Amino acid sequence: MTESPLPSVARLAPSPTGAQHLGNARTYLLAFWCARANGATLLLRIEDIDSPRVKSWATAQAIDDLKWLGIDWDHGPDVGGPHAPYIQTERAQLYHDALTRLIESGHVYPCTCTRRDIETAASAPHLGDEGPIYPGTCANWRLGDPVPEAGTCCWRFRSRLDPLNFVDRCAGEKSCIPKTELGDFPITRKTGEAAYQLAVVVDDSAMGVTQVVRGDDLLPSAFRQLELYAAFGWTPPSFTHVPLVVGTDGRRLAKRHGDTRLSHLRDSGVEAINIAKWAAISAGFDGEAVRREKSLDQLHATIIKQFDWRRLPRAPVVVDDGTLAS
Repeated sequence: MTESPLPSVARLAPSPTGAQHLGNARTYLLAFWCARANGATLLLRIEDIDSPRVKSWATAQAIDDLKWLGIDWDHGPDVGGPHAPYIQTERAQLYHDALTRLIESGHVYPCTCTRRDIETAASAPHLGDEGPIYPGTCANWRLGDPVPEAGTCCWRFRSRLDPLNFVDRCAGEKSCIPKTELGDFPITRKTGEAAYQLAVVVDDSAMGVTQVVRGDDLLPSAFRQLELYAAFGWTPPSFTHVPLVVGTDGRRLAKRHGDTRLSHLRDSGVEAINIAKWAAISAGFDGEAVRREKSLDQLHATIIKQFDWRRLPRAPVVVDDGTLAS
C-alpha cells in the first residue's frame, strides 16, 4: 500500500445519533486493522454536532461497543491526547474561525432558502439520497453585501465548475464536477452551528489525520471535503470508502432487517470474535485461517499482519439471519 509521507494518523468517528450496528462495526474494524497495519496513530473523535438527533446515551455506548470488539485507540475523549477535545461540540470556536476565513476569502455565501424552496425550484434536479441540487438562488451575494439576520440563513460553499478527481484506495479513481453534480453545499446550519462537512475537515486537518476509512455512502462528501481542503490550503487525507452492509433486500441496514445493534447482539450472547471473523471474511481474508483463531486479540493480530485493501470485494455485504452463525 502507498501511504502519505506524513506521519500516519487514522481516526474512528462515531456519531451518537443512535446505536452502532453491524455495518458500523465492519467499517470500524477495517479502519482499526488498516491503522495498526500501517503503524498509524489511531484517534477516536465523537461527532456529536447533529444536535437534534444526538442521543444522550449513545456516546458511552459507542465507546463500549468499540472496546467490546477489541478496538483500542491512542487518543480520544477517554484517554486525552495532543489535539483535545475529541468531542465536536467542544470545538465550536475552531469551526467559527474557519468559517470566518471562508467568508473573507469569498468561498461561501449566506443562504436563506428552505428545503421546500430548493425542492420546488424548477432548475433543481434530484440526486437520489443526496436530495435536490441547490439551484444557486442566493449565490450572487458578495463580501460587503448585507448579511441576513442571524437564524435565517446558513452559509453555503461555492462549488467548482471544473472536474475534481481523486483515487480512493477501495473505490478506485473517482471524478466529479461538483457544481453541476453535487451543487453548492451548506457548511453551517441556520442556527450558526457548523455542519458536518466543515467540522470534519477542520478536525481532520487540526488532528493531522492522513487516512480516512468510511462507508461508500459518503463518497460525495469526499469531493466536498476536497474542495474545502483546497480553499484552506490544507493537505487532504487519503480516502478509503468501503461497500456498505445491506439487508437481503439490498437496502442499508435498518430496523426492518431485525435488530443488528451491537448492544443487542452483545446482550444476546453473541461473541465479539464472531463479529470480527464475519467482518474479516467479508473483507476477503482467508476464511480458514480466520475461523481457526480462538482469541479476539490473536484474530486482530492475524488480520493486521496480512492486511491489504486489494483483498476487499467491491460489492455490498449482505446480512441475513445466518450471518453470525459460528
